[in-house]
Amino acid sequence: MHPETLLSAVVELPPGRRVATDEGDGGPGPLWLSDGPAPFGAWGPIRAAHARTGLWPLLLEPLAGDTGFRPWASGELFPGTSGPADHDPAAVLAHWWEDCVSVDEDEDPLSAGERLAVTAPYGAAWPGLAPGRTPVEDPDRLADEHAEVLLSFGTDARLGLVEAGSGAEALAASGWSGPANHADTARIAAVVADWERRFGARVFAVGFDTLRLSVAAPPATLEEALPVAAEHFAFCPDNVWQGHVDDLAAYAGHLVGSDVWTFWWD
Repeated sequence: MHPETLLSAVVELPPGRRVATDEGDGGPGPLWLSDGPAPFGAWGPIRAAHARTGLWPLLLEPLAGDTGFRPWASGELFPGTSGPADHDPAAVLAHWWEDCVSVDEDEDPLSAGERLAVTAPYGAAWPGLAPGRTPVEDPDRLADEHAEVLLSFGTDARLGLVEAGSGAEALAASGWSGPANHADTARIAAVVADWERRFGARVFAVGFDTLRLSVAAPPATLEEALPVAAEHFAFCPDNVWQGHVDDLAAYAGHLVGSDVWTFWWD
C-alpha cells in the first residue's frame, strides 16, 4: 500500500500522482504531487498524521511565469545518494562562508574591501554557529498556521507528499535542486535540519529556487540575530547580495522576532 493511500484514510486527498524523476527509470519517484492547487485546510491534518504515515507535506510552488509547473510536474528532480545526516552543518556553513568572502580578482565585480564590508561586523572571520533558542510556540502548529496563511493568499501552490522524517529530509528525498548553482541539496538539508533543532524551524513551502521556513524560536535581539544573519549569508548569499540591504547588520535587523525565513537562489 502506498503511504498516500494510508493517508487518505485520515484526510481526503485531492487527485494526484507520483512524479517520475528525470534520472529515474521512468517509474514513480519519491514525490506525490496533487494535480491542482493544494486544498485549504489539508496541511495541518496531514502534518499531524506524519507519525502514522511517514509523509511530510510540502506546499510546492512553480517557477514564476512557467505554465508547466516546473520542476515538480516536469520531473526535474534529482534524488541524491546522501542525506542531511551525512553532513556536518557547522562545517558546511563554515565552508560556504569562506567561499562567500573570498575574492577572485579576475572575475569578482567587488573589491576585497567592498566584499568584506557586506559581511560587517564580521569581515572575513566566520563567527561560528549561533546559539539555539527555546521555541516560544509549538513549531509544528506554527508551520500549520503559515501553510494555511500562504494558501489563503490564493497561491497556485500544489500539495506535495514525501516519505521523510522531517521537512529537511523531504528536501533531499524529493530530489529538489533549487540551490544547485550554490550547493547540493543534501548539504542544504543538513543546515535546515540543524535549524529545526536550534530554532524550531519547519519547512512548509518550496519553489523552483525558493524555500520558506516557519521559525518558532527566532532571535529576539539584534545581538542574537547577527550570527544567525551570518548563517543565512553562507546558506543563501543572494538574500544579502540581492536583498536590498547594505550588510549583515542591516539584514539581521529583519530577523529579529521574524517567525518566517525565506530564501531565494539566483
